[in-house]
Amino acid sequence: MLEINDLNVHYGGIHALKGVTLSVPEGKIITLVGANGAGKSTLLRTICGLVTATGGSIRFEGRELIGLKTFEIIKLGIAMAPEGRKIFVNLSVYENLLMGAYNRKGETEQKRDIEWVYTIFPRLRERTAQKGGTLSGGEQQMLAVGRALMSRPRLLMLDEPSLGLAPLLIREVFRIIGQIHGEGTTILLIEQNAMAALHIADYGYVLETGKIVLEGTGKALLEDERVREAYLG
Repeated sequence: MLEINDLNVHYGGIHALKGVTLSVPEGKIITLVGANGAGKSTLLRTICGLVTATGGSIRFEGRELIGLKTFEIIKLGIAMAPEGRKIFVNLSVYENLLMGAYNRKGETEQKRDIEWVYTIFPRLRERTAQKGGTLSGGEQQMLAVGRALMSRPRLLMLDEPSLGLAPLLIREVFRIIGQIHGEGTTILLIEQNAMAALHIADYGYVLETGKIVLEGTGKALLEDERVREAYLG
C-alpha cells in the first residue's frame, strides 16, 4: 500500500532522514520505534506533505505523494493522528469530529461515521457537547484518533498515541488500535513504547538518528537482544 524508498529530509543543515526505505502492506500494522528525536514524527509529516522531502520516493498505491498538497494526500485515503493530539480546544467533541470529515461531502454519511466513531469510543459520545480543551489526556487522544477516522482512511498513521497516558489508558488505546485494524484499516504506528507497539505489530522498523538500523516481525524484534537492551529495559 505504502512504499518509501531512499527518503531524505533536511532541516537547514540537519539531515533528519537518511535514506529511509520501508513498506506498509495493505491490512497490516507496521510500527516504527526509536528514541525521541530519531526522526519518527518527521517521517509521518513528510508522508502527509507537511515536510518537504529532499530526495527519494513515497508511493501510495502506486502514486507518488511527493509534491502533492496535504489535502490531496488525505483525499487519497491517508490520515494522521498527530503527536500531542492537536485537537481544536475551543470546539466541541462533535465539531472536532466534523473537522475530520471536511474533505468529504454528504451530511448523512458524516453523521453515520460519527456514530461509528462513537461505537469505538463510547466516552466521546458522553462528551459530545464538551469542548475539546476540557477533556482528559486520554479522552483527547481518543478524539484525535476519532477525528482522523472521520476521513475514512485506508491508511491510518498514529504518532505516539500512548504519550503521556497512564498505564491503564495505554492498554485501552492499544486495544482500540487492534479493534480499528480488525475493521479493515491498515495502520502505521509511531511509538516510543516499543514493548506495546511490537506486541501488536505485524512488522517493525527501528529508527536511530534518521536511519533504519533494524527491521523484522514484531515477534522477532521483541526477541532481539539489541532491541531489548536499547528499548525494552
